[in-house]
Amino acid sequence: MFSTGTIIASIIIFGLLIFVHEFGHYIVARMARIRVLEFAVGFGKELLGWEKKGTRYTLRIFPLGGFCRLLGEDPEEAYQSGSFQEKSLLSRLAVIAAGSIMNFFLGIILFSLVYYFFLGVPQTRIAQVGEVLPQSRAEEAGLENGDLILSIDGKKMETWDDVVSYINANPDKEISILANRNNRDLLINVVPQKEDETGKGFIGIAPVYKKYALFPSIGLGITYTWLFVKLIFVSLAQMITGQIPADVAGPVGIIAVVGEVMQTGIGNLFTLAAIISINLGIINLLPVPALDGSRLIFLVLEGIRGKPIDPQKEGFIHFVGFTFLILLMILIAFQDIRRLFL
Repeated sequence: MFSTGTIIASIIIFGLLIFVHEFGHYIVARMARIRVLEFAVGFGKELLGWEKKGTRYTLRIFPLGGFCRLLGEDPEEAYQSGSFQEKSLLSRLAVIAAGSIMNFFLGIILFSLVYYFFLGVPQTRIAQVGEVLPQSRAEEAGLENGDLILSIDGKKMETWDDVVSYINANPDKEISILANRNNRDLLINVVPQKEDETGKGFIGIAPVYKKYALFPSIGLGITYTWLFVKLIFVSLAQMITGQIPADVAGPVGIIAVVGEVMQTGIGNLFTLAAIISINLGIINLLPVPALDGSRLIFLVLEGIRGKPIDPQKEGFIHFVGFTFLILLMILIAFQDIRRLFL
C-alpha cells in the first residue's frame, strides 16, 4: 500500500515530532529537578533501552507515540523526593506546556530551513522581477525575469510591495509599466487579472528570492509558524461550530499525504512536517482529558482553589479520556483506510 521510502520518511517525521515534544517535557522537568523515570519514543514492546542517572531511555516498536514518565504522576509516588507533585505550581505548568512549546519551536526551525535552503527569502526592498509565471498576463505583455520595475503609470516603484499594492488595486484596468532590462528602458502595457476570491489584480510575477539568508529565514519561520497557529485555531473553531466539515486525518492518512508530498521535493516535505508539528502542539493544548491541555486545566484549578484536585478523580478522568482517544484514533484510522481504497 505504501512504498518503502514513504514508510521510512513517515517514521522519521513521526519520530522527530514525538521526540521533540517529549524532550520538551523532559528537559524542563530536569531543570525543575523532577526525576524522570522513563523517556520513551514509540509505544508497545521495547526494542532498545538503557538506563542513565536514574532515567530509563527506550525505543519502542510502534513509532507513533511516546511518553516522558515523571516521578509523582502516580498518586502513590506523590510525596517522594524529586516528585512532580512536590514542585511549585509554576514549575509543573512549565513542564506540561513545554511539549507543545517545543513543537512550535520545531515548526519555526523547519520553516526557517525551507526558506534558507530551498525557497530563499523574497527580496522585497527592490522592485525587481524574479520570475514571470508561464501563460500569465505578464508573460503575454512581454515582462521577463530580471526586469527592474521603475514606475507604473508614472508612479515611482521603490520596493516590491509598492509594485504588488499598485497591481492589486487596479484589476481589469490597463497599466503602463516602465521597466529597465539590460540598461534599456521599456514601456510595457498590461491589464491585471481580477482574482475571484479577493477582487485584487494580479499579472503573474514573483520577486527575486535569495537563499542562505539566516536571520531573514528565521524571521519568516516565526511568521509562518504564527500564521499556521492562527489558521489551525480558526479551522478548529469553524469545525466545532459547523461552518466547515470536520476533516481529520490519523496516522494512516498522514502517511498517505507524506507519500504524495515526497514526490514534490524535500522542501515541501519539511513544510508538511512543520505544519504537522504545529498541529500536534495545538492539539495537545486542547482541554481534552489525557492530553496536556487538560492537565494544564487541572493545575490552573489547583491555583484557583489553593489545593490540588483529588489525584484519584483526576486519574480517572484522564483514563476515560485516554480510552476515548484510543477509540477515536481507531475510528479515524478506519476512515483513512476507507479513503485509500475507495
